[in-house]
Amino acid sequence: MTTVSVKKTFILDTNVILHDSTCINNFQEHDVVIPITVLEELDHFKKGNQSLHFHAREFVRTLDSLSARKLLNGGVHIGPGKGMVSIKLEQTLHHDLQHHFPATPGKPDHQILNIGYHLAQAQASRRFVLVTKDVNLRMKAKAIGLMAEDYTTDHVKDLNTLYTGCRCLEEVDTELIEALHHEPRGIDPGPLQCNPPPVTNEFLIVRNGKKSVLARFNSRDGRLHRINRKTVCGILPRNAEQSFAVHALCNPEVPLVSISGKAGTGKTLLALAAGLEQLSLYRQIMLARPIVPLSNKDIGYLPGDIQSKISPYMQPLYDNLAVIRNQFSEQSEMGQSLGRLLEDKKLIIEPLAYIRGRSLIKKFMIIDEAQNLTPHEVKTIITRVGEQSKVVFTGDIHQIDHPYLDSQSNGLSHLIEKMQGQALYAHVNLEKGERSELAMLASDLL
Repeated sequence: MTTVSVKKTFILDTNVILHDSTCINNFQEHDVVIPITVLEELDHFKKGNQSLHFHAREFVRTLDSLSARKLLNGGVHIGPGKGMVSIKLEQTLHHDLQHHFPATPGKPDHQILNIGYHLAQAQASRRFVLVTKDVNLRMKAKAIGLMAEDYTTDHVKDLNTLYTGCRCLEEVDTELIEALHHEPRGIDPGPLQCNPPPVTNEFLIVRNGKKSVLARFNSRDGRLHRINRKTVCGILPRNAEQSFAVHALCNPEVPLVSISGKAGTGKTLLALAAGLEQLSLYRQIMLARPIVPLSNKDIGYLPGDIQSKISPYMQPLYDNLAVIRNQFSEQSEMGQSLGRLLEDKKLIIEPLAYIRGRSLIKKFMIIDEAQNLTPHEVKTIITRVGEQSKVVFTGDIHQIDHPYLDSQSNGLSHLIEKMQGQALYAHVNLEKGERSELAMLASDLL
């Protein structure tokens, strides 16, 4: 018996468009409805240099290009093999919703719900689905009988199988371990019987009882090479994963590195220490983190000058710099050199929005809290990286502050899934907390 797929009509919320301006191309043969309320909300994002503003402008241009000399209220074809896109105007609040969702001017979500509900009631034979990244709005839609879904085109399929960048091989022949220790050219990974085989820049803990060795697979020669524990700017790795991270951060052949892990595992500290250790190779070290806006208000709404505005957001980066400086006495040459970095602008700490549009040539760039970036924002940053530069993304994919991102849809998870196995990329997931015994206990139990 042949199953006939039911043609759907997807109603888009504003946050989906601000997340991905190309979203209307991802609904195959199904139709797409844009509530007029959504266009009104996009109008507030026309001016600005952040990704939200880019997506708003790009989407409106796409609609304008599709419509050309046609009217959108009747719908226009999105493209070959795709459905129609149309704009629906506001209507009087449906009597079924009047006692539950008052159509107040400050509630565009209720206006979007009302348009979707009117459509579903008028065309009961069709299946209407509201697509929104707002969990609360999805719940409201389902409560009134309107199906709702998240926008999952760029979701990571399974977090349990997400690439960690390293693994442990137990009960390995001790002769192979000795060969790794003493063979400068590395060894063939075949006898290790890795399943699946290691990918480019994957790290391995090769162990048999008390004997062990740390190694990295290099696809250029197809061999495993031993890794030594290395101190960077006074910071000594405390476990195998941190040693792997330091190696990736200091490897000039790998210009793109991501480090994930929960709070206290040393992600930002190791990245900053590695950058300072290699300062002679770069013109500047740039530390940045996304500032998650509250109610669509950016830092421009905060009082004071730019330094006053960003200081609370950047304090964790200053804390990590203080930890590194404390490894040296103030009288030492290194201590004095670190103290002058900020004054000489060899090290700059800024919110991510202020880095857009700059030329990133011969710079060591650290993007902290990268789990609060969208996949498009991560792509935008990487595509700006020039020659002799290195970009490092750090973050915890389970600690999301962005209102419309989650563990599967954030830019860091997307980067890890898409980039694994590339010769220019290395990733390490840090599991063991090293901030303090108390911090580790709280992270595990609370």
